Amino acid sequence: MAKGIRGGEASRGWLFVSPALIIIGLFLVLPILLALWVSFSDWNGLGSPLSGRASFVGTKNYEKLIVDPGLSQRDFGTSIRNNFYYVIFVVPLQTALALFLAVQVNRRLLKARGFFRTAFYFPSVTSSIAITGIFIFLFASSGAINALLGAIGINGPNWLADPSGVIHNILDSFGVHAPPPALAAAGPLGISWWEWLAGPSVAMCMLIVLAIFTTSGTFMLIFLAGLQNIGAEIDEAALMDGTGPFRKFFSITLPMLKPTLFTVITLGLIGTWQVFDQIYLTGGGAPGKTLLTPAYLSYQTSFKGLNWGEGAAMAFLLFVLIVVLTLLQRWILRDRNPGGKLDKEMRRQIAIQNSLKQGRMQ
Repeated sequence: MAKGIRGGEASRGWLFVSPALIIIGLFLVLPILLALWVSFSDWNGLGSPLSGRASFVGTKNYEKLIVDPGLSQRDFGTSIRNNFYYVIFVVPLQTALALFLAVQVNRRLLKARGFFRTAFYFPSVTSSIAITGIFIFLFASSGAINALLGAIGINGPNWLADPSGVIHNILDSFGVHAPPPALAAAGPLGISWWEWLAGPSVAMCMLIVLAIFTTSGTFMLIFLAGLQNIGAEIDEAALMDGTGPFRKFFSITLPMLKPTLFTVITLGLIGTWQVFDQIYLTGGGAPGKTLLTPAYLSYQTSFKGLNWGEGAAMAFLLFVLIVVLTLLQRWILRDRNPGGKLDKEMRRQIAIQNSLKQGRMQ
């Protein structure tokens, strides 16, 4: 039986995508599977992990990080605590700042919009090594930041050498110098509840400011693309309906930006939980391991401690944590009130928009 004109499409399609599939398989899927095997072995980095030198140890590496008390569990818990505060400060602030900047540079009446878009985006394309070096200089004990604080009568801290937690410092100013007995008990991952509630260290505050400064420009462009996708007709319909700027933003613009918001928050979560280069450049977790993060601890355990199984286990635990948080924020951002107030407002504006179009056609 003769084949139709489209009979060989499937085979030709697989032929065209096969180079990409081979590259992805060799350089992405295969290394992930190999790393997964390493996380269940005692490989020390010498020779091949598939040779007889590496033996299967089951979940021993994961147990050392999660269950077994010891230095490995405590360091991993400390890194999770540090990164947790980094995430909860950076992600909301950089998202809010990026959305604010996108709204401002999207205004039609703004002059030199191209200049402002480039200026806001420029830190995102600058080398992270260069920006980190500049911030280290700015936040030095005798740097520009402390000089500005001194000009208004504030004695600035030694930012990069201060391991004290911000929340602990606030409590200390109110006379709380020691933890209550309930908080002194051991908490998750070998860290006491009092240590979990320490807040970001003074040194970590510098990295939080650095991350917000360097990433807001990228997310601004993503929000800007979402804003320009809404269309001028929606603004005209809202104006005809007498909607104020704040109501229009929260009732129309923000709901229509929900897919963009999900993308920005997801990318922010992934990036902040994988922070590495700033930690490496500022001393590898110093002061007092308050800058230690899971990504850097995995590198340190693998390349310096030659405990590749434990380092790979950290990487996969971090992967699971990122996936869980992504699913959680997707659940939070889901549509809870289909047909509710926000959707009615949007439908009304769309109806007005359609009426305007019909009027123009007539």
